[in-house]
Amino acid sequence: MIKRLKVSLVGNPNSGKSTLFNRLTGLNQKIANFPGVTVEKKTGSMTISSSDGSDYQIDITDLPGTYSLYPKTLEEQIPFQVLCDPTNESHPDVTVIIADGTNLKRSLFLCSQIVDLKSPAILVVNMMDQVTKSGVEINFIRLSKELGIPVIPMNARDGDGIDFLKNAIISNIPVPELDFIETALLAPEVVKAIRQSVKLNSNYVAFQIANNIDQISFFNDRQERRAQIKEILNRHGFDHSIMQATETLKRYEVISQLVKQVVKAKNAIPSKEKTFTRKLDNLLMHRFWGYFIFLAILFVIFQAVFAWAAWPMEMVDQAFTWMSIKVHDALPEGVFNDLLVEGILAGLGGVVIFIPQIVLLFTFIAILEDTGYMARVSFMMDKLLRRFGLNGRSVIPLISGVACAVPAILSARTIASWKERLITILVTPLMSCSARLPVYALLISLVIPDHKYLGIIGLQGLVLFALYLIGFIAAMGSALLMKFLVKARERSYFIMEIPVYRMPRWKNIGYTIVEKVRVFIFEAGKVIVAISVVLWVLSSSGPGDEFKQVKKQLETADVADTELQNHLAAEKLRLSYAGITGRAIEPIIEPLGFDWKIGIALITSFAAREVFVGTMSTIYSVGGNDEDIATVREKMMAEKNDKTGLPQYNLAVGWSLMLFYAFAMQCMSTMAVVRRETGNWKWPLIQFAFMGVLAYISSFIIYRILS
Repeated sequence: MIKRLKVSLVGNPNSGKSTLFNRLTGLNQKIANFPGVTVEKKTGSMTISSSDGSDYQIDITDLPGTYSLYPKTLEEQIPFQVLCDPTNESHPDVTVIIADGTNLKRSLFLCSQIVDLKSPAILVVNMMDQVTKSGVEINFIRLSKELGIPVIPMNARDGDGIDFLKNAIISNIPVPELDFIETALLAPEVVKAIRQSVKLNSNYVAFQIANNIDQISFFNDRQERRAQIKEILNRHGFDHSIMQATETLKRYEVISQLVKQVVKAKNAIPSKEKTFTRKLDNLLMHRFWGYFIFLAILFVIFQAVFAWAAWPMEMVDQAFTWMSIKVHDALPEGVFNDLLVEGILAGLGGVVIFIPQIVLLFTFIAILEDTGYMARVSFMMDKLLRRFGLNGRSVIPLISGVACAVPAILSARTIASWKERLITILVTPLMSCSARLPVYALLISLVIPDHKYLGIIGLQGLVLFALYLIGFIAAMGSALLMKFLVKARERSYFIMEIPVYRMPRWKNIGYTIVEKVRVFIFEAGKVIVAISVVLWVLSSSGPGDEFKQVKKQLETADVADTELQNHLAAEKLRLSYAGITGRAIEPIIEPLGFDWKIGIALITSFAAREVFVGTMSTIYSVGGNDEDIATVREKMMAEKNDKTGLPQYNLAVGWSLMLFYAFAMQCMSTMAVVRRETGNWKWPLIQFAFMGVLAYISSFIIYRILS
């Protein structure tokens, strides 16, 4: 019989919590949202066999990082609600607290609060390699005795201590008996009254309810109980600000004494000696050169994304071309054959071909985050961003927006100021996300020659870097405008912990890449393929006798007459439902250099930008010459403008399209998240209109300049 246990991982940011989560769960993990809120919920599982032959199925939840059980942001409310509410579906059987061994005093504050909740817990003192190097010794036996919970030293990066933790999880951990501090003495009447009103595990849970009554979600369906508790607080004159400050001081008094007892410095490093981290920070966080170094790093990344991905992308492209030919030849001619080749395979090829570039981009971003450099970029950019109505915490959403705007906007919850948070949410979609990368890659390969400067600097990589830089400049310009339009009186502050530099954890990076690619394929991919199939239907059928006649002529035309085949295929597409839709909007988009075929792609890609590539693949596959199944890039290069007879995709049209996709709000998921985060449709509609106007004007100007 398999026994099931629920385990929650909780700890301060940068304590190694995610590293431990990956160590325990491997690839057996998934991402969803906590019930009722759009906060990312990372869960995983593992199986543990005990010495007596029993098997345990462990379900692990990685809670958002927090410094205490006093939530200041929406993300910090999650650990509080999960740990303090026994009725919460994620409430753990065992809580694993991860502490940074190099800063034990700070980590023990959260740990002591969880101990007073009176639920089974384990303290993991992580980063023991750094503790040893610093010449510090920790008396774990004494620490465990004083806290009343098991304490396990660990180096999660190398896996040291993992087996001890697994054994501890299944060892029937008792509830801590002793209170770390006597919280009941801080407000005895209030604690007693709340415990009489609500069934609770400990005095400290009652004390926390008193301090956070308005933020506790499990009272949402029990408004009478909430009102009853508020009446208790009013009757006894409970001031949560004073109580939180009093509790904090008392906890740190006990923690300071405890740390003196259990932490001994044997060979302390002289304080005046500069560590490797400090020396590197003198360069990377320099007030002048730091910005140029950051730009140089981004420049190298985008050069590598184009240069290193070229060969695997070509292989994928050729593989899908070969597969299309084989499938076409193996099956009898007909609707099913056309659907597979022109609809499904064409759309699927438009997804898979860009995986090499997405893998490279996410790999570089993960390395920058894992080494600790991204935190420094946030700190460094704070002074600059404040001029635009943002703060240093806005860097995280902006940089995350390079991956995807949806989680990037969610990460803006760490910004305390409503105005700065709103501006960050509104401008983040202007950062070029990974959905734009397939569009950029296709268009750059069409209109930008593959020139090399100094033998290593590619022109195509320079253009890609420029597009990402343009997105950042547009975001900053928009933020500056909104700084004066959005009114607020509140003052903001920026506090961030800077971790030491570390070597990237390659296994963690591997897990991150697998997860991101999986999301791209199964989330974006199924949208692209679904729209490709629908588009194939619209492109393969049309109203009236004229469409039927052209279709019949195409079926009976001489295969050897390539010119006639191409003419009839183009005419068939023009008369189809998709063609009619594209021609309907052509007068609006013609000033931008776009034809009706591009118009079809613009309409479909408002669901998701990356659909553009799948749409073009489908459009140029429908009705084509069966004997010459070429890649979408080859077909687009051969495309002629109906009116001028010149190549449709020239430099002017290419740049016009790239700028349109750089600025337009073509992501329904992003709009839905903005609506959720701002509370109404006012802001996403303003955002949609503003970005649409910016995209149209920018495309119009660049097309006229380059034409």
